[in-house]
Amino acid sequence: MTFEIFGLVIHGYSAVEAIERVRWLNAQGKQVMIVTANAEILLEAKRDARYWNVLRQADLRLVDSIGLQCAARMRGVMPHRVPGVDFAEKLLEEAIEREWRVAFIGGQDGIVERAGWNMRKKFPEIILSTEQGGAVSMEGESDEKGNEALMRLTQFAPDLIFVAFGHPKQESWIVQYLAQLPSVKVAIGVGGAFDYWSGSVRRAPYWMQTCGVEWLYRLLREPKRIKRILQAVFVFPYYALKEKLAG
Repeated sequence: MTFEIFGLVIHGYSAVEAIERVRWLNAQGKQVMIVTANAEILLEAKRDARYWNVLRQADLRLVDSIGLQCAARMRGVMPHRVPGVDFAEKLLEEAIEREWRVAFIGGQDGIVERAGWNMRKKFPEIILSTEQGGAVSMEGESDEKGNEALMRLTQFAPDLIFVAFGHPKQESWIVQYLAQLPSVKVAIGVGGAFDYWSGSVRRAPYWMQTCGVEWLYRLLREPKRIKRILQAVFVFPYYALKEKLAG
């Protein structure tokens, strides 16, 4: 169920299969880095060799967009699509089952705290710490506020950490600091998940989610995203098809 695009191997697992893979890797004593890959992330990796190398270090690169799913089908593979925010909730359920400590870091001021508050209401058993995390460079390096947050996280000793600085910062942050968090068993970049969990951004209706057109709902609500949407809807398919024809 794997395929390759722009030189990166993508894993077409379902959410259940991905969780099973995480368990297996943890049993080998490995810290697991997960990327929920979409068109924007892969285009950024195509343009930036440093970021490509960051993504290459992930243990799982799941399919998080209809565009990437279509690119896989052009290559004769039928992968599952695993929306990042949905998979993040699956990981929360896994954390509760395994009695893991969970940390959220990233997002705008106030967002991560509200996201944490809402997740504590939804999952009362959860052991959760939240950190805004300061400013992060494109290379994933934290400022002074972020370094202080990292120290507190080290003391909290999470097993699972959600990082929401947006790409490419969040994946670069994980590569930069995961070794400094030896308690962490799973680290994943979650993009705008805290926006949804905090209630500051509404998700598309369920039928749009299942049809893979959640991007259209976001565009209608946030027209300023048009450049990002055009990249995902037109530029990515062009390069994906070009690579397929050349290969």
